[in-house]
Order: sequence, then C-alpha cells, then structure tokens
Amino acid sequence: MAIRKNAGLKAFEVAARCAWHKSKASRIENGRVLPSDADIRAWCTACSAEQHIDNLIAESRSADQMYVEWKRLHHTGIRHFQQSVVPLYQRTRLFRVYCSNVIPSLLQSHGYAEALLSTISDFQGTPNDATEAAAARLDRSRVIYEGDHRFVLLVEETVLRHRIGAPDVMAGQLGKLLELMSLPSVAFGVVPFIAERTMWPLETFMVFDTDRVQVETLSAEINATRPRGNRCLHQGVHGAAEPRGVRAESTCADPRRDRSPRVNRRNFPQFLEVPIAASLRAVP
Repeated sequence: MAIRKNAGLKAFEVAARCAWHKSKASRIENGRVLPSDADIRAWCTACSAEQHIDNLIAESRSADQMYVEWKRLHHTGIRHFQQSVVPLYQRTRLFRVYCSNVIPSLLQSHGYAEALLSTISDFQGTPNDATEAAAARLDRSRVIYEGDHRFVLLVEETVLRHRIGAPDVMAGQLGKLLELMSLPSVAFGVVPFIAERTMWPLETFMVFDTDRVQVETLSAEINATRPRGNRCLHQGVHGAAEPRGVRAESTCADPRRDRSPRVNRRNFPQFLEVPIAASLRAVP
C-alpha cells in the first residue's frame, strides 16, 4: 500500500496498469491472496518502484513458508516430509521443545510414532504410509545420539497419560523415554497436574537454536523467524515451565551439572508427581 500511495495511485489505477481486474489489486493489498513473483514485478513497475522488487519477492516467499497446511506437506504421505527436515535437524545445535499433547517426536518409539502418524493420516485424508513414515521419523531423530547437539524438552503431564496405540505400545514408549532421559545431552521436564499455573498450556512447538520456531496447530505448521515472535514464544514457555510455587528441576544425566533426582523404572510413576519443570533455558 505504501508503494502505491507514494506513487500517488489508487488501487484500481494500479490494477488497470497491470491489466488486472480491479478486485485483484484489492485482494493483494488486503492480504487475502499471496502475490506471485510476476504480480510483485507488475505492481512495482506500475508504481515506478522497481528498486523494491527483489526485497518484496524475498519477503513474499518467506511468508509463503511461514504458514503451511499439513495437507499440503503430507499430500504424498508423511515419510517424505520427515526426510525433508533432516538437514535442519543435523545443523541445529540446541533443540528446545514444548509438547502439550503427545510425546515429542525426538523421543518417540517406532510403535508410538506409527500409531500417531496413522491417526494423523486418516484425519487429514492423506496417503497412509505410517510404517515408513515412523521409520523415517526415527532416522531423523538419530541426532539425539550423534554429534554436538543439546536437547531441552518440556511436556505436560497429560502427555504421559494419553494412550496412543495399544498398551504394549505405550509400555515400549515409556521404556524408550526412560532410556533417552539418561543421555547427558538430554534435559527432560514434566509440568505436573498439581502445579498452580502461571501460563496456560500452549501449542506444541520447537525452537531450533535461536533463529527459528516451529509451531504445530491442528491444520498447519507455522514457522516463525522474526525476533519479536520468537521472544513471545520464549516468554510463554518459560511461564509454562515454572508454575507458581514449583521448584524447577531437570532430569539431565550429567552429575557435574545436575543434582536432580535420578529416574528409573521403579520410581517413574512417583517421579511424575514430583514438581519438576525444566525451563527451556539454553543448556551450557
């Protein structure tokens, strides 16, 4: 709009110069449709503002990746999408994850992932390749064992109680969770039912290092890269991680940095009742 106004033009005049219907200019200007590269070039040329073309095209492409519907990402099945983000996982040094509904994907067993991804495919009406997609998800998650990566994960207690799959699937998932919690690179926390909340449960999201936040909603994946949006999510998860009157503890297994209670198969149910919540602070 600023470019048009600086040129002293009305929206219908821009449309006429671009040989568009006048409603197209209005839809683009009001954000109801995302302009193509050709639309941006035509608009800037009509306003004698060709110097803005490259920047506007770059911003438009970035906006197109900010909000992507799951059906678009999974239109050929979920396996391909799992594989497509492997480079992002490999180059990320610090993962910070908050989940309010399911076990974080980095910690999922094959059986749990397969049951969950099958349900997702059926809900979305996309090709169900849950077995292959679960294998790809576990392959993607191998970074938890490899290289110089750190993982700080926070879940609501409900996550550990929601049943995804048969009882043996859940037993296997909790067993894997106990295994991964013992890794020196992993800090895992639970926000218990009994905590008085200073922040309501949030949407599931992952922070990759400090420059990208990925939020998962029912219908779409949202990628935030702007500092202001990232600060908002950091603030929200700190509130979720430290309920009023609750002492924050982690389950990081490195004894040099952590004196929190050790967790094993015998005390795991009782451990859930301990008021722990690993805030998503960077792990040194």
